[in-house]
Amino acid sequence: MKFVDEATIRVEAGDGGNGCVSFRREKYIPRGGPDGGDGGDGGTVYLVGDEGLNTLADFRFNRMYRAERGQNGMGREKTGYKGGERLVKVPIGTIVYDDETDECIGELVKDGERLLVAQGGYHGLGNIRFKSSTNRAPRRSTDGSPGEKRFLRMELKVLADVGLLGMPNAGKSSLIRAISAARPRVADYPFTTLYPNLGVVRVDASRSFVVADIPGVIEGAAEGAGLGIQFLKHLSRNRVLLHLLDAAPFEGGADPVDEFRKVEAELAKFSNKLASLPRWLILNKVDLLPEEEREASCDALLQALNWDGPVFKISALQKQGTDPLIYALMDALEEAQQQEAEEA
Repeated sequence: MKFVDEATIRVEAGDGGNGCVSFRREKYIPRGGPDGGDGGDGGTVYLVGDEGLNTLADFRFNRMYRAERGQNGMGREKTGYKGGERLVKVPIGTIVYDDETDECIGELVKDGERLLVAQGGYHGLGNIRFKSSTNRAPRRSTDGSPGEKRFLRMELKVLADVGLLGMPNAGKSSLIRAISAARPRVADYPFTTLYPNLGVVRVDASRSFVVADIPGVIEGAAEGAGLGIQFLKHLSRNRVLLHLLDAAPFEGGADPVDEFRKVEAELAKFSNKLASLPRWLILNKVDLLPEEEREASCDALLQALNWDGPVFKISALQKQGTDPLIYALMDALEEAQQQEAEEA
């Protein structure tokens, strides 16, 4: 299914039921007094996180979601039933905005988590509520209040621990295929990835993490060039970024140092927070380098980049060097989680 990360819908909560004006009418009971009941509250609209969904595609076809109206009150002091709630399932990682005011209503980050987006109307009061010692036969009731109506803008950010970053054709899709069960499209031309792919990397029976493969970043992405901002924002939820670099470009191809600097610049332009995330350098396609020249070529590239962070030399296609990479990532993620827990 095509990944859709933005959608606009309209939600309408149910109106409250009206109160009833009624008087007791029974044989041998003259002037039985008021017995009009209250109306029922209108139904409320909730968004619910569902880990089984990973796209907002369904909202392209169904854009209206209504909750049930509350029933009107009835005689014999009968209260109308409450309108049924409307639960709208959305993927985990969805951020919800009021489309008219641009207010952030909230986000859903857990399976089953609820977010109230449209409050149902309050019930109206029946005439029994207005009975008093000076008004024994009130002919007054109130109508239920209308339910909230809103246009919502939903944005989905990929929830992954590790994000793959790099120019098109750097080998990101090949890497996610090598370390997880995900099977994104791979070809010998750029821009084969047109929407994010998620893969679960299982280190052992009880240890795993999620990696996200996003479309390649090109120069001007922060201003919207290519797929631009549409997918750069997905990296903001990651704990670690893997910056993939083609260590063996074709003769006459792009300079790896120049490509590295362009991606780095786009990160900084898009978000300082994104640029400050831990970033590891992955030199991919080292199997294409002559074995006797491999170390020297990689060292020269690192020196030209002036890189002093973590470095891994791999061949995603041949699955060379991927095991040490995933074990190191697992250790780093567990350490980060433990540190966050201690700070909390």
